[in-house]
Amino acid sequence: MLSRIIALFVLLPNFLLAQHTISGVFSPAKDYKVALLYKVTPTVSEYISNAEVQKDGSFQFQLDVAAASGMYRIVYAVPQEDYNFDVIYNGKENIVLSFNTETGVEFKASSENKLLKSYTKSMSAVTHSISNYFRENKKDTIALNAIFNTQRDVQLNFEKLAEKTMALQFIKANKPYIPRKYQDVKTYVNNLKKHYFDYIDFNNKTLQSSSFLEERMNNYIFGMSSDGVNEINNYKNNIDVFYNAMKLAPEAIKRILLVSLWQQMADLDIEDVANYISNKYLIEIAKSLNDNELVDALSQYKNLSIGSKAPEFTIKIEKNKKKVSIKLSELNSAEKYIIIFWNSGCPHCLDEIPQLQNFVKNYKKLKLKVIAVGLEDDNKTWKEKIKSFPEFINVLGLGKWDNEIGNKYGVKETPTYFVLDKAKHIIDKPYDFEALKVFFMN
Repeated sequence: MLSRIIALFVLLPNFLLAQHTISGVFSPAKDYKVALLYKVTPTVSEYISNAEVQKDGSFQFQLDVAAASGMYRIVYAVPQEDYNFDVIYNGKENIVLSFNTETGVEFKASSENKLLKSYTKSMSAVTHSISNYFRENKKDTIALNAIFNTQRDVQLNFEKLAEKTMALQFIKANKPYIPRKYQDVKTYVNNLKKHYFDYIDFNNKTLQSSSFLEERMNNYIFGMSSDGVNEINNYKNNIDVFYNAMKLAPEAIKRILLVSLWQQMADLDIEDVANYISNKYLIEIAKSLNDNELVDALSQYKNLSIGSKAPEFTIKIEKNKKKVSIKLSELNSAEKYIIIFWNSGCPHCLDEIPQLQNFVKNYKKLKLKVIAVGLEDDNKTWKEKIKSFPEFINVLGLGKWDNEIGNKYGVKETPTYFVLDKAKHIIDKPYDFEALKVFFMN
């Protein structure tokens, strides 16, 4: 009997510490298979568990009794960095939600998440009223002042409601510029831009552990424009303002945000801005963190950007009935050069190379020369295949995906094209043969 009583007292603390859950419903259910849960910190995301999405779209994560309060991220598809949303777990309550790709997340239970969601909706409604006022060219200054007063009241009321919660950190950081009296649209927009980052603490670990800072960065850089400034320069100016706002943040946080921004510019093929980010800020940060891999990636991207001199490599050509080795930069047999990286076992390559061959033959006036780099494990099949296009400068790249030439050009798939001018500057990087034709026909 005594042993049972002792056992009860040993187990009692575990019962007193409640286990909480994060549960919800995805819709439409057929679009989801599994959900992953991560605990997010400023620099890393720690995997917690996964949950199978049931036929009705429901899922549930059981949190450990020792689960720390903080920011958690639910991933529902791949790539993970694109298909996720954050939730606040305060260690005191269950979280119940619903999620739809088009409408986003709604919280059914969890006071903090519901409060933050309500604040976001309320502030969005006020912002919409301000936009409508200016868009409709209204002249009622009293009406606009009333909207600004409402916006101020919404901010203050939610800050009071959120006292002693994690949600308060987001509400304060999201505080917008609110005029004390009437302003015309130009003045208002200029002030909105000027004060955009006034209330954001880039050293706040809760904000760092969420998507908040990245979202604000993107909204400012892609959403704020200036009169008379072209898009590229506008991006650069906005990036400078953003960097200045976060200049006191840890280098690791700067790296995370700027890498995300750099990648977006690279994905949009805005090479000038991507290189601006790396040259002015990111390479220096990467070096300070001894992140040589990032330095190399940024440098390679710059070296392969439009207008850059094509990376050098040695090729063999026939001269006076002899094979001689020369550098790419020494070629002078054409007005433009097409480099194609291919593989003898690649179906797309074997489909496009004959088309490329016919194109060059049919448009001799363009004075094109093809340099075909075969990324191969050995030369057996390659030697047979190149007999079909003897007019190409054929280069064997042994090692396939670990070949020096392919690595210099960042080749991840075949076929990959580069177009060079007479001086061997990169002037285009067509996605496929059809895009290559478009380039030359325009």
